[in-house]
Amino acid sequence: MLTAEENERLTRVGPGTPAGQLLRRYWHPVALAQDLTAEQPTKFVRLLGEDLVLFRDQQGRVGLLADHCAHRGASLCYGRVEERGLACAYHGWLYDTAGNVLETPPERNDAIIKHVQQPAYPVQKFVGMYWAYLGPLPAPVIPPYDIWVRRDGTRWIEDRGRIDCNWLQAMENSVDSAHLQILHQEFIGRGKRPVNTTRGFIDDIASYDFIVVPYGIVKRRVYVNGQVDEHPLIFPTVLRQGNATQIRVPMDDTHFWHVLVHFEATPDGSDVPDHEPAVQRARPHKDPPDALYPFARYTMHSVAAQDHMAWETQGPIANRANEHLSYSDRGVVLLRRLLLEQIERVEQGLDPMGVIRDPDHPVIDTNLLGEAQGVRGPRHPAGIAAQATRAAH
Repeated sequence: MLTAEENERLTRVGPGTPAGQLLRRYWHPVALAQDLTAEQPTKFVRLLGEDLVLFRDQQGRVGLLADHCAHRGASLCYGRVEERGLACAYHGWLYDTAGNVLETPPERNDAIIKHVQQPAYPVQKFVGMYWAYLGPLPAPVIPPYDIWVRRDGTRWIEDRGRIDCNWLQAMENSVDSAHLQILHQEFIGRGKRPVNTTRGFIDDIASYDFIVVPYGIVKRRVYVNGQVDEHPLIFPTVLRQGNATQIRVPMDDTHFWHVLVHFEATPDGSDVPDHEPAVQRARPHKDPPDALYPFARYTMHSVAAQDHMAWETQGPIANRANEHLSYSDRGVVLLRRLLLEQIERVEQGLDPMGVIRDPDHPVIDTNLLGEAQGVRGPRHPAGIAAQATRAAH
């Protein structure tokens, strides 16, 4: 278990918080590309506890500004996009995508234009979404993970919407290998029936293992029939499983956006021209969709819906001081230890793991091909296996 102080250190994401400072070293998707249109050129965004407005001006440039106007605090989400930027609907203060004040109606105030800066963050379009970086400059690059940059296939996006709990609850689930055979027993049996609902299919597992690699944690299941299942948690907010990356975007301390990028390889390995990914919005996982536990009823209609139940019913922020961990929870313990180590690196002025600054960095292999084709086993890039650190038992 963690102390209350350690739990705060790992979960809070606002400006100046330890985990918030760590998470600000990475790019995060904040909106679907299709969310900005000529008819609706602004969108409210909440990321890492900050209220922001994403907009596209009449020149097609996209910006991300603090939502509250520097003049009187009205929301810029209701501003009017112009040739040079975004004008506040209240008094017309005009900002460009870099947050510079260009005009200050009703009078021109040169002192304000010279000295006032609206907070602004880098934003770029990537795999059908707009991504933002809220950390210190210069910004790193978005890592070239295979599922995001390979050209021999097509991509589509699944929007699972807002999840009403802290981001870390979902990420701990990603290294909680034991839950699959119990929580999801209705969906993984392939015609088999479990011995009982208490054990589910847990007796099919011979062993679990967790391996730290430069981009995260690879979790490995060995089944009693010899089959091996292996896929990574990509630090700090992504699970790569099957042909998809599940991205958990921390909106604030008690909500995150759950969005997936799926990849479908071409059968013959041929390249596919660049395309705008199609978007599918998932069915709500609870009823009413916006209600909170215990006033919502979870549908449990899918693996994802079951996961959402398990995450949200731990509470807005799980009270880890009251938990009782066992041997099967060692992946969770490893992730927490890794998070604390990377927070310390940031506090020392160093880049945390997975931050890439080389724009020509080679594609990062996450074993997508091996898993998609049913070939199980380690296929880490050259050198990673040697660097891997096996989790202590």
